[in-house]
Amino acid sequence: MTAVKSKIRAAAEFLLNPRFLLCFGLGWLVTNGWSYILLAVGGFLGIRWMVAVASAYMAFLWFPFTPEKLVTLLIAIALLRLLFPQDIKTLARLKRLHAAASAKWEEQKAKWKARFQRK
Repeated sequence: MTAVKSKIRAAAEFLLNPRFLLCFGLGWLVTNGWSYILLAVGGFLGIRWMVAVASAYMAFLWFPFTPEKLVTLLIAIALLRLLFPQDIKTLARLKRLHAAASAKWEEQKAKWKARFQRK
């Protein structure tokens, strides 16, 4: 149970970091926020094309295959590296996560290769 708690705590420390939250907010504005702003402005001023574009994009986001969440996360990480290069603790955690993900990817790739070579 302590291993699970430590992983949850590490994830919470990373995600709730004020610098990361700022970058995530900016990334969200790039991927989604513009449509909410466009919908509000278009609805307030009565500009129908703004409402139509914003509504269509928001409807698209509800499809399960949209990569919007992944793109938002990648933008947030890029902004974190760009805006806060001195945040060594968070960047080191990102490097560890990247190394772990790369190792897992290579492991899965090797399993798939072995599986298809047998056939």
